[in-house]
Amino acid sequence: RDQPRSRGLGDVYKRQTLFICIFLALNWLPSDILAQQQQGGTLSGSLETQGNFYIRDAKIGAANTPQYDHQLYGANTWLNLNYSNWGFDFGLRFDAFQHSQLPNPLDSYTDEGIGRWYIHKKLEKLDITTGYIYDQLGSGIIFRAYEARPLFIDNALLGLRLEYDIAPDWKIKVFSGRQKFRFERYQSVVRGMGIEGFVSGKEGSNWSIAPGFGVVGRTNSEETVDQLLSTIATYTPQDTVSVDYNTYALSLYNTLSAGNWSWYAEGAYKTQDVFFDPFVDKLNWDGQIARGKFVRRSGSVLYSSLSYAANGLGISVEGKRTANFYFRTNPFVSLNQGMINFLPPMSRENTYRLTTRYVPATQEIGEMALQADIRYSPSKTVSLNANISNITTLDNDLLYQELYTEISYKYKRKWTLLGGVQFQNYNQAVFEEKPGVPMVETVIPYVDFLYKIDRKKAFRVEAQAMLVGQDEKAGLKQDYGDWLFGLFEYTMAPHWTFTVSDMYNVTPGKNAPDDGLGGKEAIHYPRLDVYYTKKSNRFSLSYIKQVEGVVCSGGICRLEPAFSGFRLGVNAAF
Repeated sequence: RDQPRSRGLGDVYKRQTLFICIFLALNWLPSDILAQQQQGGTLSGSLETQGNFYIRDAKIGAANTPQYDHQLYGANTWLNLNYSNWGFDFGLRFDAFQHSQLPNPLDSYTDEGIGRWYIHKKLEKLDITTGYIYDQLGSGIIFRAYEARPLFIDNALLGLRLEYDIAPDWKIKVFSGRQKFRFERYQSVVRGMGIEGFVSGKEGSNWSIAPGFGVVGRTNSEETVDQLLSTIATYTPQDTVSVDYNTYALSLYNTLSAGNWSWYAEGAYKTQDVFFDPFVDKLNWDGQIARGKFVRRSGSVLYSSLSYAANGLGISVEGKRTANFYFRTNPFVSLNQGMINFLPPMSRENTYRLTTRYVPATQEIGEMALQADIRYSPSKTVSLNANISNITTLDNDLLYQELYTEISYKYKRKWTLLGGVQFQNYNQAVFEEKPGVPMVETVIPYVDFLYKIDRKKAFRVEAQAMLVGQDEKAGLKQDYGDWLFGLFEYTMAPHWTFTVSDMYNVTPGKNAPDDGLGGKEAIHYPRLDVYYTKKSNRFSLSYIKQVEGVVCSGGICRLEPAFSGFRLGVNAAF
């Protein structure tokens, strides 16, 4: 496959030599040139590290991986350094992973090195950036290079980006490079161009538009094309498709603002491309039907959002239609790897433990989605919120449906009471690739109470319940069954926070652990946290017993295994 080669000593030495040459060259700049620049530079940075100490618990599924069986420890670390001087901006990030579960929750990954570097310079109207680049066009539908650490996503583009101010409020950008894969790069080349502007009415008018246009191209490597041809050659004639080296995606978008209204609209088209569709049938030479095959299709996305805000009322409506917009640097990669673009999620980003247990992943091959959010504050003490989302396939089969309600009441500055209920329908067969399971139906009431004892001390209490539907075939509750969750948090500003919580599988369902007697066992999943904050430094120590579940960030999701053990975290900025 078109995967990066393992790093040899030669690659490491070349990379180290590059950084040494760059910094030596800057130090040897003539003194008269340096004198015209700022005197002294600015250094800033941040550290994020997380250490996991694993305790085997086979009953909840925290077992049968290297971490639980013999390694017993894992860590993830990111150290950022940013330096500005002589009119330049420099950035360097060191990444280290020891026995990490982030790339593959069922395996162990260990490696370290330079995760990112960049050099930035502004020359009048020209903006230059080289190195690992994060950027996007429009809402990211055709291109978004970004990072999401909880999901081990870092698809920065290693290359060059140029941005030029062609007129007041108008700019054009071009970029080209290869996408990052851990400490290496994919072989396919990605390049693109975008034009964005801003136009407003005359003085005193209350409208403006912000139009934009973008195009992105991807060229498959020779190795990728050869592997595709070899794979497709095993297909029967009716399943055979041709292979292209180049695929292009185009997008046209605009934001219209008028008074209290804002309307964003974007349309995108992708030329024919070969990708793997796991939901179609393939005929084998022996006459047997298999699931999933490589197909060649063009793709499209239509996305729009309309919002209104005035007099304590806020309304937002979004709609999206996606068809065959699977856009990767390599057609053989899967899950969250090699993503060139980003499709906006169409469900609410909830925050409570049980309301976030079932979250829909964006369906790149096809979905029709609608979401509406209404917020109203009739006074300074009362706030109301309601959100509804509905996601189906292009054939109108239900994937996800949610109704979320919330009411908040504040009594002076002493206490706040918040509560509501969430209703869900979640297609577990599609989102978690568990064929044959029924649609998960949930009802989740919740309440959150915050009380301020004095200026520095406060406590907060959460209570939630999840009631799920019945699995008629199994004669049990769906998935893991019904849940109760409780949390108590005590804060001593500005330094200490203590939290204790428990998630209890009160009515075990079909997928809950067996009790050894032919039934299902109700298990407690406790968690204890201690946080200490000193200026810009934050330290945490936690004991965690966590059930298997889906973790999502912006509509990009993955299934996380159960966890049992201690977790140490350090976040610092300087």
